[in-house]
Amino acid sequence: MPSSNPLPPKEAALFKRILKCYEHKQYKNGLKFAKQILSNPKYAEHGETLAMKGLILNCLAKKDEAYDNVKRGLRNDLKSHVCWHVYGLLQRSDRKYDEAIKCYRNALKWDKENLQILRDLSLLQVQMRDLEGYKETRHQLLLLRPAQRVSWIGFAMALHLVNEFDMAITVLEEYRKTQQPRSFDYEHSEFLLYENQVMREAGLLEKALDHLHQNQDYILDVLVFQESKADILMRLGRWEEAKQVVESLIERNTENWEYLRLLQRCSAAESTESRLRLFDQLCQRFQRAQAPRRMALYLEYDTADLRQRFRDTLNAYLRAGLSRGPPLFASIKSLYSDAWKVAVIEELLVSYLDEVNAGRDPTCPSAPAESTESDDSLLPCTALWVNIILAQHWSAVGRSADAMRHVDAAIEHTPTMVELYVLKAKIYKRGGDPAKAAQWMEEAQSMDTADRFLNSKCTKYLLRCDRVEDACSMASKFTREGVGAMENLNEMQCLWFLSECARAFQRQRRFGDALKKCIEIDRHFSEMVEDQFDFHTYCTRKMTLRSYMHMLRFEDGIRGHRFFVDAAVMAMNIYLELHDHPVADQDGLHDDQQDNLSAAELKKLKSKQRKAARRAQQQEEQRRDTEQSRPEELDPATLERVERPLDEAARWLQPLQDRAASSVDTHLLAFELHWRRGKPLLMLQAAKRVHAIDPQHPRLHEHVVRLASRTFHVADAVATVLKQELHRLMGGHDVVDFDRRFLEDNRHSLPHLLEAMHVSVVHLKTTPPETAADALYAAKLMGQPLHAGIQMMDALHKGTFGVCTTQQMDTLRQQCRLAWPLATAFE
Repeated sequence: MPSSNPLPPKEAALFKRILKCYEHKQYKNGLKFAKQILSNPKYAEHGETLAMKGLILNCLAKKDEAYDNVKRGLRNDLKSHVCWHVYGLLQRSDRKYDEAIKCYRNALKWDKENLQILRDLSLLQVQMRDLEGYKETRHQLLLLRPAQRVSWIGFAMALHLVNEFDMAITVLEEYRKTQQPRSFDYEHSEFLLYENQVMREAGLLEKALDHLHQNQDYILDVLVFQESKADILMRLGRWEEAKQVVESLIERNTENWEYLRLLQRCSAAESTESRLRLFDQLCQRFQRAQAPRRMALYLEYDTADLRQRFRDTLNAYLRAGLSRGPPLFASIKSLYSDAWKVAVIEELLVSYLDEVNAGRDPTCPSAPAESTESDDSLLPCTALWVNIILAQHWSAVGRSADAMRHVDAAIEHTPTMVELYVLKAKIYKRGGDPAKAAQWMEEAQSMDTADRFLNSKCTKYLLRCDRVEDACSMASKFTREGVGAMENLNEMQCLWFLSECARAFQRQRRFGDALKKCIEIDRHFSEMVEDQFDFHTYCTRKMTLRSYMHMLRFEDGIRGHRFFVDAAVMAMNIYLELHDHPVADQDGLHDDQQDNLSAAELKKLKSKQRKAARRAQQQEEQRRDTEQSRPEELDPATLERVERPLDEAARWLQPLQDRAASSVDTHLLAFELHWRRGKPLLMLQAAKRVHAIDPQHPRLHEHVVRLASRTFHVADAVATVLKQELHRLMGGHDVVDFDRRFLEDNRHSLPHLLEAMHVSVVHLKTTPPETAADALYAAKLMGQPLHAGIQMMDALHKGTFGVCTTQQMDTLRQQCRLAWPLATAFE
């Protein structure tokens, strides 16, 4: 639709030159031509020219002036699609996508078939996951430009995203009929694989299988072809054919665990015996393959005969692995979740050490047991590897003193091996001495200063003992010169560094700095979501359709990533702490303190305050002059003096509930937040969700008792629901009986014992503090987690369980030292 205020030919030619300058990024020339039009008094308020001038100014980082010009232009010509489109482009540049979509829709009211506006609208709709609107827009583009490939592909993908599979397949098939594929056409190959993926997701398995066979000559990615075929055959129940395809996949990659799992399903190997036979066949066929040997160790061994077979299998695997050195332990670390398997590992490793001490080489099991040859048969490195894996084993089971003895023996044997110092640092870390751990990691890093892995490890260990400045200095050896390590690593989105910094600041109670790092992590994830914008057009143009769909689904759940979850949990804990104990404002002196100052001192103080205010005002003006799209600077002092910490905590809770609902921490923190807000039904909801994940979690017990013990002034219907649901959570018992049964069921677990004693002393008041303290003194500490021991000592120090005598504390501290000999918390 033409503008309501059309330009004469001369000015219209200038306006076209403005558009051309904008497209070629010749912004100064564009402004010059806009000035020529606007200098004419008749067109000084021409809406479209003002809008284009504002768009160019926006590209020159003059946002305030840009918005003024665009809004003026829009007011002067509300029926111009150009003005509305430009206003939408400004909103999009500021990432106000919802507002930009509204502007594009207004633009389409005056020019319904404008291709550029429709394309821009479709990009924002898929970015914001307005999938129904995206489908309608792509359909309109297809009707307007049916000859373009991207029109067909875009509409098919929109249908796929809204799960209209039949229509999507029809569109893809109609487009494929218009194509004449050439040999080695990778884009057509990707198109065929995407079409097959849609068929499989639609459940049209027979059609998908026929599609693969018909287009086999045009599909160049043979690996994906075979994987897709195997998936279809298995879902169809054609196990023999699927088995042949999976075996061909295993021949390509014998170390792929997923292929081995598929082979077990195809072979109907459900029992442990049948699976062991299958793995034995694979080991004979692929003698250098390690995955079948490792996977055999993770099976369920129920009977005594099977457990003996596990011992023999593990023995053969360990003896062969000893010749390869330190990586051996990493391959069996996952077995430590089964206590009886840990016992077998320990027995075998100790027997290897006995063989080494007797002068025999464990990697040569055929040697006679009575052999007395020592140095001739024992390889020099075998004793080293045995000591290393034993040190790793003892550290994993919590016997840090034994682990230290073996790693010291290994260092004495080969003092130039860097991995030994890294291992010693890990033992100290697990043993509860972060300072010594950082010291030994620094020693390891000094032995190879060019190793970036060691530099990163050393940086992490320094942060874990709260040496933030030293950590930044260490990290700066591999960051860009002239820029601080903290700033550079933040620019590079180094999430592990930011996460460890946040934890260090939280331990130091520098809550503002910790929140700053958490917010920086949140911003990085927001940037990752924004980064997908450029791929909406790129992937459809390059036909990487399967990867594009995978990216969209990955981005939908990106805030469930471990680093974001950790940052959100930290931020929530800090905000809850700030709600309970607000940070006092220390920016100036109180009135009563000013009264104690002399006149000269008071004059000097006021002069300082005026200078500080002027300086702050100048800094604020400079900040406003810079680019407004730049992220707001984070001030730690402001962050830790937030007015509504519970509202901030709730903002972090929402993505956790959406993307980390399977985490217990999410619902424990939700309970604490709703407890402070006085929301009993939401507290009940959080407790029930924890119960669904881990019914025996120690914190759940405390939450249920707190909820059952508190009186809420709520409606009768709400009170009835609370009473009924709490009765179910407590197994039909009253609160006191529920607490007693919980203690009986978990009396050998120190974390559960602590929670039970805390509940009975603080909330129920059914147990005297002295009785609870006696129960803690009598607890067996060996094999208990270190954090529980630290929590117990803190509770006793604070007097939660009454006043403890010096002798009692010394006795308990001595018991803790025996259980955790390397921990510094009990010194």
